[in-house]
Amino acid sequence: HILNCAGVNPTNLPTAEITDEYWDTLVNTNLKGLFNITRACIPHLVSGASFVNVSSVAGLGPTAGFAVYCATKYGIIGFSKCMALELGPKGIRTNVVAPGFIDTPTNAAVVSGPGVVEQYVKRVAVGRMGTPEEVADAVVFLFGEGSRYMNGSVVEISGGIA
Repeated sequence: HILNCAGVNPTNLPTAEITDEYWDTLVNTNLKGLFNITRACIPHLVSGASFVNVSSVAGLGPTAGFAVYCATKYGIIGFSKCMALELGPKGIRTNVVAPGFIDTPTNAAVVSGPGVVEQYVKRVAVGRMGTPEEVADAVVFLFGEGSRYMNGSVVEISGGIA
């Protein structure tokens, strides 16, 4: 099984202010890296193997100021659905997890400052940020027998984000 989980967190930037360097950094890490790992692994996989690719709730809906990040996360979902169709007949599944606000050191840098975490949490129906363990639980499920009929699926792990 292969877990593709590499990414660069976004900076809130109006599209007119996005540099080629910023674009390249996010696209190369968030999307091209996933493509390169997938392409390299395919020849070595056998029936029963699977990919789980990490996208984001930003790949399910747009957010002003995060055009490049959203584009890469939408791209992961589209790429994964194509891989599900291409590899499914070989018995290799591809699914996606789309985390929302998860309490990690990486996200702490994005949601730092007085009252910022509280503003994010207000948008979550369960009233808190998710944990890395909750994302890991979904990944383990997608690699397991209980998900053997899931292929091309996107599992949102967001606590009911609004």
